[in-house]
Amino acid sequence: MSEADPQVDETAGADAAARLEGFGPDRFFNRETSWLAFNRRVLEEAANPAHPLLERLRFLAIAGSNLDEFFMVRVAGLKGQQLQGIEEYSIDGRTPGQQLEEIAGAADALTAAAQALWVDLRAQLEAAGLDVIHRGELTPEERDYLAQRFDAEILPVVTPQVVDGVNPFPFVANAGFGLIFDLHDRKTGEELVELLMIPPSLPRFMELPGNGAGTRVIAIESVIREFFGRLFPGFEKRAAGAFRVLRDSDIEIEEEAEDLVLTFRSAIKRRRRGRIIRLELAADTPDGLEDVVREGLGAHNALIVETSGMIGMADLAQVVEVDRPDLKFEPYNPRFPERIKEYGGDCFAAIRAKDIVVHHPYEAFDVVVSFLRQAAQDPDVVAIKMALYRAGKQSEIIEALATAAEAGKSVTAVVELKARFDEEQNLLWAARLERAGVQVVYGFFEWKTHAKVAMVVRREGEKMRTYTHWGTGNYHPVTSRIYTDLSFFTASTRAARDAAKMFNLVTGFVRPRGLELATFSPAGLRARILKLIDREIEHAQAGRPAAIWAKMNQLVDREVIDRLYAASMAGVSIELVVRGICCLRPGVEGLSENIRVKSIVGRFLEHSRIFVFANGERLPHDKARVYISSADWMPRNFDRRVEYMLPLENPTVHAQVLEQVMIANLIDNEQSWVLREDGEYERLQPGKRRFNCHHYFMNNPSLSGRGAALAGKKIPKLKLTQRGG
Repeated sequence: MSEADPQVDETAGADAAARLEGFGPDRFFNRETSWLAFNRRVLEEAANPAHPLLERLRFLAIAGSNLDEFFMVRVAGLKGQQLQGIEEYSIDGRTPGQQLEEIAGAADALTAAAQALWVDLRAQLEAAGLDVIHRGELTPEERDYLAQRFDAEILPVVTPQVVDGVNPFPFVANAGFGLIFDLHDRKTGEELVELLMIPPSLPRFMELPGNGAGTRVIAIESVIREFFGRLFPGFEKRAAGAFRVLRDSDIEIEEEAEDLVLTFRSAIKRRRRGRIIRLELAADTPDGLEDVVREGLGAHNALIVETSGMIGMADLAQVVEVDRPDLKFEPYNPRFPERIKEYGGDCFAAIRAKDIVVHHPYEAFDVVVSFLRQAAQDPDVVAIKMALYRAGKQSEIIEALATAAEAGKSVTAVVELKARFDEEQNLLWAARLERAGVQVVYGFFEWKTHAKVAMVVRREGEKMRTYTHWGTGNYHPVTSRIYTDLSFFTASTRAARDAAKMFNLVTGFVRPRGLELATFSPAGLRARILKLIDREIEHAQAGRPAAIWAKMNQLVDREVIDRLYAASMAGVSIELVVRGICCLRPGVEGLSENIRVKSIVGRFLEHSRIFVFANGERLPHDKARVYISSADWMPRNFDRRVEYMLPLENPTVHAQVLEQVMIANLIDNEQSWVLREDGEYERLQPGKRRFNCHHYFMNNPSLSGRGAALAGKKIPKLKLTQRGG
């Protein structure tokens, strides 16, 4: 059946519209507080005794980094609306000011919890032989070692700056971390205020030489204070403080911009100078120095927090990298799909034989690299097209595309300059690709190209065959090792024709028509999803089995949520696995009692988008409609991004995604949290039948790519009755 261009039945769920409005905006959770709840779940993993100590510290650093980004983007946006007097109401009916007030309290509580966890983890790490020490704990040998490093590595790099009536407070970049001193010149009796910014090129933590008694590290600010006399000879330190700045980091592009590359280069520079959103101050900073910092930065409208613990919690990620494998997860080496090995590593032959879905990070991202490398080196390949959102700093993908272009193939790369915080790296990749002869396209001013699609056109005999790759995640070698995503490879001519139309949309602004399999946003993705939900409502009203299983990162879109409520009212059973933000309120009598929402937080970051519709039969079954997608159910994905949704029709691939991936996520009870009606998340208690979906996939081969070599091995059959909690 064609998946193309659905027309939403505007009457579907109309009988429920009045009932929905009767619940008012309270039927939605606030987006920002829902995100803060997600970061609380991440923080809880730092307290989880099931994880090794350094992995717990990694979760603590991730929570700190997440909170930084939240302030730089989400809080910055709300603060901008407030300052401009824009009273734009949130999905749950709150003004920017009301949201900021609640965010401030919740963020302070998160920060306090993180600091308490750091104290606890620090003590446990010390007991395990990894000590983050204060400068007063240095041995004479360690002090001598640090003195040499200070003179060689720190002293030439740092630059003290006096702050007085003649020398104003200098500019402090986003995420800038600095020390401030009140000094007395012993010779002249002069009083000075000196500022010392810690350059990002210097490590926040320095490891000390081993003495056989464990691992010891020290923060750079402690090192600077220890060797204060070398930096300020002849001065007496009267008082000192520390601070860190977060600025508005969103990038706005003017519609009339004529050169997108130049515009983004300028915008990146402006971002470093964005409005200050949050100012962290060490609690022991004296009032006088604190006033100097506040006035000097002009942080009058900033959220100011004082902390007696660690400033810049995200920097703890550096401690995680010390060489202590005994305090980390056992290394995991992903499998390479056996079926491609059976074809001697020939990706095209394996894909031509049958569609393949690869489950990252349990199966190697190298298969995607191999696919492109083979395309670059194969003399029969005539063209490659690829949409790049994030590719990382060390990207074999980029080099494969460059090699293909240098070999004379027609190569087109859609490089998304609006990928937040990767804009600068993507500019560098664009330049590298253009030098190699790749046709680089930047897409739309107003839309992001977020779809992860690649196509390879190959001459086979007298015909051309196109191989396509559809991913739920980025072409990024680092995140592919920690994000759970799907890579789907097919030689389907229908999928190829749809992929070509997507590229024509992005490169030539030609709107796709006559689509055969895929659905794309911003033209029709929301409409397609609403239509699929409506079909489940029709099945339920006709007395047939009706169910929806969906896995995504965020659920925010008002129209989709209301249609899910309508489906619940009609008796459709709905199971949602939403890792992060969820604005849908489950379990409300008369509204959403048939909707269950869970979030999985564990060793790997759940990232794949999978949508399943029962289609009149009891799930799971081979007639269900199963889709993969690059899109979450958010307004931005439906209205302001180029995204795709693709049905899985091959029986083996269909079974893997439905009966392995989705069911494993639904029955996980070791790293799952259930969303309650009041907005709180409750950790599932496994009971006697424990199941960890990450462990399951680490220990069981892919159904789609296992090939004949593993045909004799049975994959444990998953059943929904295994669910715990």
